[in-house]
Amino acid sequence: MEAHLPNWLTSLSVIAVLLAPFVGSFLGVLVRRLPDGRPVALSRSACESCGHVLGARDLVPLASYAWLRGRCRFCAARIAPAHPAIELASLAVALIAVIVDGADEPRMWAGCVLGWMLLALAWIDWTHMRLPDVLTLPLVLMGLAATWVLDPDAIADHAAAAALGYLAFRLIAAAYRWRRGREGLGQGDAKLLAAAGAWVGLADLPGVMLGGAIIGLLVVGARWLRGERVGGGTVLPFGPCLAAATWLVWLGLRLA
Repeated sequence: MEAHLPNWLTSLSVIAVLLAPFVGSFLGVLVRRLPDGRPVALSRSACESCGHVLGARDLVPLASYAWLRGRCRFCAARIAPAHPAIELASLAVALIAVIVDGADEPRMWAGCVLGWMLLALAWIDWTHMRLPDVLTLPLVLMGLAATWVLDPDAIADHAAAAALGYLAFRLIAAAYRWRRGREGLGQGDAKLLAAAGAWVGLADLPGVMLGGAIIGLLVVGARWLRGERVGGGTVLPFGPCLAAATWLVWLGLRLA
């Protein structure tokens, strides 16, 4: 029977998919608490409206939200849709990683970790306009560690890509500040590009930069179509654009 299954449908790939909503549940806590400086792992989950500590049946990813019909069991306050949304997004990351790289289990797991980290960073930057060092810097090290495991001969190339990515964005930010007299790119964006370099290497780093720019233009265009005023002073969190481009390049899409 197993011989007729797709070669990417292995026990480890199934575990990744089953684990994904639980990872998403943790990410939901992370993206709401970390930017505010609240503890992430050392405090019990509680309703954000009434403060009642939640039990195990309130915290089953996706299922609890559906069972409770999006309402707190104690005060009937509406549960933020962001919780099931990030759980679904985490599940989508795992499914895509399994479909693309399921035949190569180490790369599949690396892709899941990368996708989940990028998801958290994109979410935080979109909602709070910041990319925390506590996530970007470990992502650099994780990219180098993944390279060491998956392709040890490329470690120097990926380390150089990380350094070049950071320096490139710092130079662009300095040039923009000199020309316009205001900040255009934050240090978090430079650190995220360094992380991208650590994961994808020198050859694909230009693709991440180009892809991030294209996605950013698409986001601005979408805002314009919705009737928003956009111009040189429009503030756009660039982290989600870089995160999406990094993920696409990791999956094998050549953007440059």
